[in-house]
Amino acid sequence: MTRLQLFSYRLVSYLAVFCLLLIVVTDLSSRETKSTLKDVEYARVGEHSLKLDLHFPEVTEDSPLVVWIHGGGWRKGDKANCYVKWLTAEGYTVASIAYRLSSTAVFPAQLHDCKGALRWLRANADKYGYDAERIAVTGSSAGGHLAALLGTTNGYKELEGNVGGNLDQSSVVQAIVDYYGPTDFPRRIKTQPHKTIEKNSVVYDLLGGPADEKIELAKLASSVTHVTADDPPLLIIHGMKDNTVLIGQSESLKAKYEALGIPVALHVLPDGKHGGMEFYMKPYSGLVCDFLDKHIRK
Repeated sequence: MTRLQLFSYRLVSYLAVFCLLLIVVTDLSSRETKSTLKDVEYARVGEHSLKLDLHFPEVTEDSPLVVWIHGGGWRKGDKANCYVKWLTAEGYTVASIAYRLSSTAVFPAQLHDCKGALRWLRANADKYGYDAERIAVTGSSAGGHLAALLGTTNGYKELEGNVGGNLDQSSVVQAIVDYYGPTDFPRRIKTQPHKTIEKNSVVYDLLGGPADEKIELAKLASSVTHVTADDPPLLIIHGMKDNTVLIGQSESLKAKYEALGIPVALHVLPDGKHGGMEFYMKPYSGLVCDFLDKHIRK
C-alpha cells in the first residue's frame, strides 16, 4: 500500500467515525428535545406571555395527558416546580402551566389562564401526540385549588374566560387530583381569618380585598360551590397536620362529591403537613397512578 493510499484509507476511516458520532449526537439531542419542551407560549394577555412546559414519555403517541398547576399561594411559584414529572415514566405526557399571579391580576384571572391552557393543549394535541380526550388536571396547594375549580366549573361562562382563544375547544377534564388545595373560602373565613380577611394575606390578595367583604367572589372561587353530578372523578391527598390549608377544606369537597354519588377518595397522611416530597412518593404515587390508570388510561 502506497503512502497516498494509506493516507486516503485513514482519512475515509476518520470521516466514517466522525459521521457515526454525528449521527449518535444528533439522535441523543433529538431525544432530549423530545423528552422536555420548555417555555411554549400558550397565550398573551397584554404584556404577559403565558407559557407551559411539556414533559413527554418514551412513547408519546396517544398518551394520556396530565396537566400540573403549581402552588405558591397564588402569589409566587413556578411551572418549573412540577412535582409529577415522574408520571412520564408511567406513560403519561405532563404539561406544567404558568398563570398570572395575584400581584398581577385578581381572581378569576388565574382560572381563566388555566382554562386557556387546557384549550390550547387540546388544540395542539395532534402536533404533540397526546390524546385530547384523556386529560387529568392536578396541582398542589393554590394549584390544587385551581385544579379542583377547573374540574368542577365546566360550562360556567364567567369562569371560562377567553385567554388564548381556541374557544372552539373544551376545557373539560376527565379526572382531578387535588393535593391539599383550599376548596371552601366561606368556611375558611371562619376557621382561618388570618389567611382570608387580613390585609396582604394570600386570599385577600387573590380576591382583591378581605374575603368576608368579597363573599360572592369568595363563593365563586370555591369549588364546593360548583359541584354537579357530571363532574369528573376526584382524588384528594392531604396531611392531617396541615396548618396552612386545614384538612376540613378537603373534607368539604369530598362531602359535596359523596352527596351526589360522584367517585371521590380522600387519602390522609397521618403526620403530613403542608407539602413535602412524601406526598409524591410511594405509597401515594401508586395511588395516583392507580387512579389515573382507571380514569384516563385506555
